[in-house]
Amino acid sequence: MVKTGHIILQICTGIFLSTGMSVADVMRHDSGTVKIEPVLDDLYAPWAVGVLPDGGLLITERDGVLIHFKNGKRQEVSGVPKVWASGQGGLLDVVIARDFSKTRKVYLTYAEPRKGGAGTALGTARLSADGTQISDFKVLYRQIHASKAGRHFGSRVVEGKDGFLYVTVGDRGDRPKAQSLQHHNGKVIRVNPNGGGEIYSIGHRNPQGATLDLQGQLWTVAHGAKGGDEVNKPERGKNYGWPVISYGIHYRGGKIGEGTHKDGMEQPKFYWDPSIAPSGMMIYSGKLWPEWKGDIFVGSLKFDMISRLERKGDRITGEERLFTKKYDRIRDIREAPDGSIYFLAVGDGVLYRMTPN
Repeated sequence: MVKTGHIILQICTGIFLSTGMSVADVMRHDSGTVKIEPVLDDLYAPWAVGVLPDGGLLITERDGVLIHFKNGKRQEVSGVPKVWASGQGGLLDVVIARDFSKTRKVYLTYAEPRKGGAGTALGTARLSADGTQISDFKVLYRQIHASKAGRHFGSRVVEGKDGFLYVTVGDRGDRPKAQSLQHHNGKVIRVNPNGGGEIYSIGHRNPQGATLDLQGQLWTVAHGAKGGDEVNKPERGKNYGWPVISYGIHYRGGKIGEGTHKDGMEQPKFYWDPSIAPSGMMIYSGKLWPEWKGDIFVGSLKFDMISRLERKGDRITGEERLFTKKYDRIRDIREAPDGSIYFLAVGDGVLYRMTPN
């Protein structure tokens, strides 16, 4: 596996919007420079950002707040479901429906409070024209078994080209259940847009990033233990190994499962060792940076950077590490319709936008 990286140098220092000033950073990368501007600050535990067709933004905060931001105006959106805001749980992903311009539909994933704790859930609702509320909220999928464990909710959702929704669910800290077909722990779930889900792939630890490539195929990125964060390309009915095989070890040391390979279990397309604590994931269209077309972008919570993975088909051929230690705990990364790139830094509490310099 490729483990190369490049340190990115800062040219000028940016200032958060709370100062009343908007000063951009100009940052170097392998083939040039980019401009990074703060868009919205004073965010509390932000988890995901969705870019609306009109240029507006929806941002989730883990304690249950959904923010609409447009033309400098920030407002809290009403109608959000009650969430289990504990540990890693809360209001998590937000995705703008492909047909939003006609339907005003958005998708939210969250830790749903239930008897016995909480479980990952997916719901859909319609955003009002003024962005102040969501209505007609409907739960499309809920994890079969709730748990009091406060970790590994997974909780990314992707709208597939086939009309189905794909939701990632972490193992909730109960490793063996990632191999059980009686539980949704450690799975990718395929959800009917009218409601109801079925297991699509198994053997995932905690996939907190998911996206489609330019051919419409699903990719995910998952946290390993100590080492072994994985990029996978899940396919229906396949087993991705956790916790039977892994490239990581237990946090206290010691081998996980049976090693790194086993018949009937898939190998990752890429893995990191040491772990980077991966988060949001995007595959770039090439609209503003043609040299990045088809590349995978993954945020890192541990190393405060964006990992850009160069890709040829299913093969990862190289890695560039962007902005290492510049932006604190990058949680999500999304491409806007115009080709610019938004990313959330949890530690900064800021949403940033990247454009060519």
